[in-house]
Amino acid sequence: MSGSQNTRHASAHDVELAALAAAGDRAAFGELVRRHGSAVRGLLRRMGAPPAEADDVAQDAFLTAFERIGEFRGQGTFVAWVRKIAARAYLRRLQRERRIAALTAAGDEGGEVAAPPDAAARMDLDDALRGLSAAERICVSMCYGAGLSHAEAADALNLPLGTVKSHVKRGLEKLRARLAPADGAPLEGRRGNG
Repeated sequence: MSGSQNTRHASAHDVELAALAAAGDRAAFGELVRRHGSAVRGLLRRMGAPPAEADDVAQDAFLTAFERIGEFRGQGTFVAWVRKIAARAYLRRLQRERRIAALTAAGDEGGEVAAPPDAAARMDLDDALRGLSAAERICVSMCYGAGLSHAEAADALNLPLGTVKSHVKRGLEKLRARLAPADGAPLEGRRGNG
């Protein structure tokens, strides 16, 4: 790839890169992978995938996205589109391994809410997600990380809609409790270190 083409890809919008990729420009798709690969792997780790498995599923998701790039119309962001592909691919993998039953049967096991940490021991989102039960973590990650609706998550998990809503509700309550500032000030009005 020439330097000018590399610069053009680096400065192009995701929708433009997707259109170029749909027309056969593999370098344009490579730029999309470079931009969004870590976000997709991060979502998969938040859903409970070990790092190596997250890498494998992310690679599979990008291969699927490449094969289906003509379906991306730019109505949402490219990263949201590929995250949905990745979340569904991870769920299919869980189902194949028959681990999904163990995740949903876990229910409220584990995930006890500890007292909110003091300012010196702030917890990040990944740590807070690890404090949820497996079922809560996967439901919250699918609905808020991958952008699936409750109904889409229920369909993907083959669970009743009410069960998914309950896991999401309990998971969000636990996250709010764990991520609340020690001084009790609302999260929205605070400026953090990043």
